[in-house]
Amino acid sequence: MATRKFSYKGKTLEELQALSVDEFVKLVPSRQRRSLGRMGHSFKAFIRKLRKHDRKKPFRTHIREMIVLPEMVGLQMETYNGKEWVKCGVIPEMLGRRLGEYSHTCKLVKHSGPGIGATRGSKAVELK
Repeated sequence: MATRKFSYKGKTLEELQALSVDEFVKLVPSRQRRSLGRMGHSFKAFIRKLRKHDRKKPFRTHIREMIVLPEMVGLQMETYNGKEWVKCGVIPEMLGRRLGEYSHTCKLVKHSGPGIGATRGSKAVELK
C-alpha cells in the first residue's frame, strides 16, 4: 500500500515552505487570511522570534490565535492555556489552523463518588 503524500491546496510541503508569508496568506481560508493580513505587532514579533529560535528546544508562546505557518512545521511548540504549557509537535496537517486549537483551556470533568456533605439519598445513586 502506498503512503499518501501531503498537499495543501495542491502544493507540497516543500513548495509551501518556499513561499513567503504573503504568498501563503493567499492560500488559507478567509478568516485566517484576514487575521494574518492585519498582522498586528504580536504576530510580527512572533515570526521574528521564531526565525531566530534554536530548533532543539520547544518554542513557547502565549499567542494562541497565531496561525500555523509552513516554517513552523517540524517544531515543538508549547502554548500556554492559562494554567500550564501544553506541548504540541507541529505537523503539516495543522497548516492554516490556530495554535490554541491544540491546547485546550478546559479539561474534561470526571466525577468520582459523592463528596462531604452529600445527602443519604445521593450516596445510593450509581455514577456509571
